[in-house]
Amino acid sequence: MPCKYIVRLFIFRRVIMRYENMISDIVLGVGGKDNIQDVFHCATRLRFVLKDEGLADEKAVKDIDGVLGVVNAAGQFQVIVGQRVGDVFDELVETYGLDGTDETVRSAAEMREEMKGKKVKNNILDVISGVFTPILSLLMASGVVKGILALLTTTGLLDAASGTYLVLSFAADGFFQFLPIFLGYTAMKKFGGTPFVGMAIAAAMVHPALSGIMAGEPLYTLFAGTPFAAPVYMDFLGIPVILLSYSSSVIPIIFTTYLASKVERFLAPRMSDLIKGFAVPALTILAGTILGFLIVGPVATFLSDLLGLAFVWLFSLNATLAGFFYGAFIQVLVMFGVHWGFVAISVNSIATLGYDPITIAGLASAFGQAGVALVIMQRTKSQRLKKICGPAIVSALFGITEPTIYGVTLQFRKPFILACIASGIGGAIIGFGGVKQYFYGTNGVFGWLQCINPATGFDSSTLASIIACIAAFVVAVILMLVFDKNDAEVARG
Repeated sequence: MPCKYIVRLFIFRRVIMRYENMISDIVLGVGGKDNIQDVFHCATRLRFVLKDEGLADEKAVKDIDGVLGVVNAAGQFQVIVGQRVGDVFDELVETYGLDGTDETVRSAAEMREEMKGKKVKNNILDVISGVFTPILSLLMASGVVKGILALLTTTGLLDAASGTYLVLSFAADGFFQFLPIFLGYTAMKKFGGTPFVGMAIAAAMVHPALSGIMAGEPLYTLFAGTPFAAPVYMDFLGIPVILLSYSSSVIPIIFTTYLASKVERFLAPRMSDLIKGFAVPALTILAGTILGFLIVGPVATFLSDLLGLAFVWLFSLNATLAGFFYGAFIQVLVMFGVHWGFVAISVNSIATLGYDPITIAGLASAFGQAGVALVIMQRTKSQRLKKICGPAIVSALFGITEPTIYGVTLQFRKPFILACIASGIGGAIIGFGGVKQYFYGTNGVFGWLQCINPATGFDSSTLASIIACIAAFVVAVILMLVFDKNDAEVARG
């Protein structure tokens, strides 16, 4: 082989194997390849489901160069590696053959059986994480595009009736319009079923013909005169079907795919191999669609409405105090990897109410963390810590706080607490200012776009969201200068 080709091959291997040492150390630290039951990733973490958590050496993994921290929660051994997690994950999967076909990677059904002994709350959080983690980047990306469109139309730079706006809005809204189909895939996969079957059921629930049927005159109304009054447009074998719009919905498809996965697992071992290939998917789709329309959809939607109203009522009691507590503790939830439950609440509120006044209270939390990290970067004598602080601050300002938390603030404890207090003050301003989130997007500076009211444009509540974030940043700096000025550990790094 010519020398130049050997050089090229060497260079190519070095490019695709950038994290070889770190990955091998991580695998060793979690108990070896044979101890890995499943692995996936979110925005900043490798999330391992281990066969025996006792074999994992948390301290050893924390000490690995490139690892920002470790969290063992919600039935997962989470290794924080920052925004390069996608590349690290791809190399990990390729190197160790963890592609879902290896015997060491078992099905979701087997995983659930082994996790039955864990606490119920951990299972719930694990499900929420597994359903939303794969689409989080799409949620944020689509939200940012929607926010930019809102900014352009509000400032008059783009006509909402123009073809340019329509094309861009199709790109931004398409994901949200058919969100149940994406959730049908991720939820069905999480529950141990066939993901494409979940997508087919979800597609039935957002079929374009439904809007035309619901635009006509109802046959009659069930529960007339109550908050649960429901027009009936058609029936199924004489059973009234309560049609609701499932576009952009969350809870109905998750419950529906859960039941469908049970049906699929019941049918699969009982079908002849001659017809299993088409009979199991066909019967599962039929069962899931019927259950979704007749039972799960209406019940789940009504419960979603009540949930959204309950949280709005809670904030209406004292939005300032509620905003403070949410803003102060949201990063603690992030720390334990259990913040995914609020994603469902946020998306559900926007789908049912048109806005979310609750989770937006956490918008300022990233700025509180960034403010504390800035003081640490200026104070510390450790060049290693300074190098971490710079990118971590930038990351936090754009909404990704894990590098700041695990790489900087949490290791010193008091700075982390001060950041949470500053974030709580920002959350209180958001609650007091009546800030609402009108679509799902990212945090940080782009998070302000979510607060632009589509009807009124840039108003006082949008200004309040900006003031809250700036206040959180400034208060964090002041708190560090007053209460943490003589921290020798920070100075040493």
